[in-house]
Amino acid sequence: MRLATLRSDLETALAGRIPSPFTYRDRKIVETVPAGIPEIDSLAGGLPLGSLTEICGPPSSGCTTLLLSALAARTSQSEVCALIDGRDAFDPYSAEAAGVKLKNLLWVRCRNVDQALRATDLLLQGGGFGMVVLDLSDIPAETVRYVPLNAWFRFRRTVENTTTILLLLARESNAKTCASLVLRLGSDSVHWKAAWEAGDSRPHPFASLLDGFHARVEVLRSCVEPANKSFQHGRAPAYGFHGANQFRQNCEIVFETKTAWGYSGIGLPWESQPK
Repeated sequence: MRLATLRSDLETALAGRIPSPFTYRDRKIVETVPAGIPEIDSLAGGLPLGSLTEICGPPSSGCTTLLLSALAARTSQSEVCALIDGRDAFDPYSAEAAGVKLKNLLWVRCRNVDQALRATDLLLQGGGFGMVVLDLSDIPAETVRYVPLNAWFRFRRTVENTTTILLLLARESNAKTCASLVLRLGSDSVHWKAAWEAGDSRPHPFASLLDGFHARVEVLRSCVEPANKSFQHGRAPAYGFHGANQFRQNCEIVFETKTAWGYSGIGLPWESQPK
């Protein structure tokens, strides 16, 4: 009761001079950069520099698309980025098709969580990277849960007061309060296209192609206030995005694929597929 009374008295005393004095009392103003998807940038304010950002979601929820968009946005600015691939699942052909400058990307191929954590620690201590991505999205969630909280705290403290973006991808949120920004992605619905609509002259009668899906993005945690309120998007993502419905804490994105007949990759043109 005393705390509630004290807060009420302070709000009354500060009324008219400081709007909503307790709304952002735990936030700090930081510089942010675009993630490459306008709807997410508008919702979350971009990716904060010198902070840990966590992106979580089940398979096929759009996490990989967001990762490639962020890498494309950073490497196109001539920044050197590092990707610690927790399960050696990264596809450089799809990344290049999405606009990632592979010459500016260090790809660390790991086999388990322990290797990924050690590699992340070494790269963060060495410095010099515009963005460091720890991708654990292909590792079972029950395995990642055993990562001690002090590991995430150590990573966060390492990037503080730097311009490095630390991006963590997993199936569920694990960094907890160590993350300055936590986004959760989820797929709402999937759309299929008949083979004859794709222009194939001899389609199989039951054949269909993935046409796209709706993904919902939700801000689970945000402890930063973007210093820059607007972004300029100089390049459209490799995968199409349109039709966002803006809400206070979440938004909806339509992911359009560019799949060629006979190849199951998403967003990778037929002539660019690996031989």
